[in-house]
Amino acid sequence: MNTTTEGNSFFIGWDVGGWNCDKNSESRDAIVILDDALDIVGKPWRGNLRVCIAAAATTCGWLRALFTKCGADFPDRAVSVTMAIDTPLGFSEELVALVTRQGCVEPDATSGRNRYLFRHTERHLFEQGLAPLSAIKDMIGSQATKGMHVLAKFAPRIETCGVWTDGNGFRAIEAYPAACRNNEAVKALLTGSEPLDHADKNDARVCALIAHFFATKRGVLEEPSAHIPRSEGWIWVPKN
Repeated sequence: MNTTTEGNSFFIGWDVGGWNCDKNSESRDAIVILDDALDIVGKPWRGNLRVCIAAAATTCGWLRALFTKCGADFPDRAVSVTMAIDTPLGFSEELVALVTRQGCVEPDATSGRNRYLFRHTERHLFEQGLAPLSAIKDMIGSQATKGMHVLAKFAPRIETCGVWTDGNGFRAIEAYPAACRNNEAVKALLTGSEPLDHADKNDARVCALIAHFFATKRGVLEEPSAHIPRSEGWIWVPKN
């Protein structure tokens, strides 16, 4: 167990459980923290983050709580932290318009193209042959609002489409482990690594690797085009 935090950059993967996931033995919050060398900091953690989300008053307090959960100390010096979060971090513009002002569009007959159920980024992945979940129809609204609440509280500024920040060294993005596990770039970083003891933790580790790519080799990831609404966000996955 590596509890040292000597690097200047850290990459956190968060596989999000529902608000009351302590009642769900199969799916809970999981956190994996990687350092500059992509070594795991402390020990991967799994449980429910609801209480520490409420208790943290600042972004630093939130990050310190995550390091503590993993059995490590959050550095006192200035560091860069990138977090990749596995849950929808926005809703489609069409859904927001429907809810807030009764603006409607005709839904596509194909579920994966339905603009109420899926954002631009999810519809794009659907066209690539993937099957991202919908916060509306796939019973992950609890997870989605939990992730969005954390952004609103600890990273309220949209830096660019799909990138949230506190303006002081912390950035958060959205990841989708199921679309990344078999990517060659991701598998190369996992070569020689033993699987962790729960699927949630393995997903969190993949998210942490996506955070690493975003911070250090962003060209590996597919970026949003100019027409993607900033309010909807973007799922960062490797190209091809």
